[in-house]
Amino acid sequence: MAAEILVAVFGLSLLVIVHELGHYLAARYFGMRVLRFAIGLGPTLISYRPKGSDTTFQIGAIPLMAYVMVAGMNPAEDVDPDDPELFPNKGVFARIVTIFGGPFANYLAASVMVFGLALHGWLEHSTIEPMIVDRVEPRSPAAEAGLEVGDVIVEANGQAIENVEELIEVTKVRADQPTVYVVEREGKKLAPMTITPKLIAERGVIGVTARTKVDYVPMALPDAAKLALEYPFALTMGNLYAIGDLIKRRTTEGITGPVGMGKIMAEQAEKGLFAFVHILIAISVALGLFNLLPFPALDGGRLTFLGYELITRRRPNERIEMAVHAVGMIFLLSVIVLVTLRDMVG
Repeated sequence: MAAEILVAVFGLSLLVIVHELGHYLAARYFGMRVLRFAIGLGPTLISYRPKGSDTTFQIGAIPLMAYVMVAGMNPAEDVDPDDPELFPNKGVFARIVTIFGGPFANYLAASVMVFGLALHGWLEHSTIEPMIVDRVEPRSPAAEAGLEVGDVIVEANGQAIENVEELIEVTKVRADQPTVYVVEREGKKLAPMTITPKLIAERGVIGVTARTKVDYVPMALPDAAKLALEYPFALTMGNLYAIGDLIKRRTTEGITGPVGMGKIMAEQAEKGLFAFVHILIAISVALGLFNLLPFPALDGGRLTFLGYELITRRRPNERIEMAVHAVGMIFLLSVIVLVTLRDMVG
């Protein structure tokens, strides 16, 4: 498992580096001065600045996160209005593209991975019988009831269950209603379990994923190219729906932090390269979308201020923008700490 954890850390770090590379390349294209491109946190292990370059490339001791420091991007910085290489001295279009470059890089990476997988064999799942539990979501009703990976659900609410479709049909209408499930473990029936499905996305769920038959089907070039555009879009719409549902229910239960994502990636790494790349695609899209949300401190928050400037042709007050981003950063860090602690306990 240790090897899979290392692979998961590498995967998460790679997606963050891709994001920051998008910002870096866009900034350099528009002639902005980039002071630092850092990979990882903590004490610097390696630092290098090419001859004639303003950019210091460095690698930190903790292989998490990455950041790009563009001169003048911090609203608190003193800006020389005569320096053409500073971020605020560039046109609004250049600044919008530079901010948008990070999320775009994540979407582009996702499309490239989809295209590559589709050519070699796109993952397709098909239902198998009986209904074998392949994953139990932490803190879900199923987890609280004691369901385990490998269990076979044979009955729900008095109805025989043969596959996941039948389980869904029975469970989706039982939200917030105690329901009796009969489970087999290692060939023996356990005592009936009473599980109360939770209402998520307007239907009852207990928090299990079914084991399925996995096939890898290669696609023709045109079909692979089409999928490379359609699949990230479909993931985005699914994520937006999930975000809307979280807001509606006023909960953070569906939010996964770095630890939770690392656990999921480690699980997929155990299943092989193709499964691991699939989860990389999903997380890359989620990272791109998350950063586009119009929330302070995120790329989307910065784009909101730039949009205001584009429409009104007036720059927002720098002190107000700085204060808004600072409050947003504190809030986001608080949520990340909360979710990370919850993922560690789970």
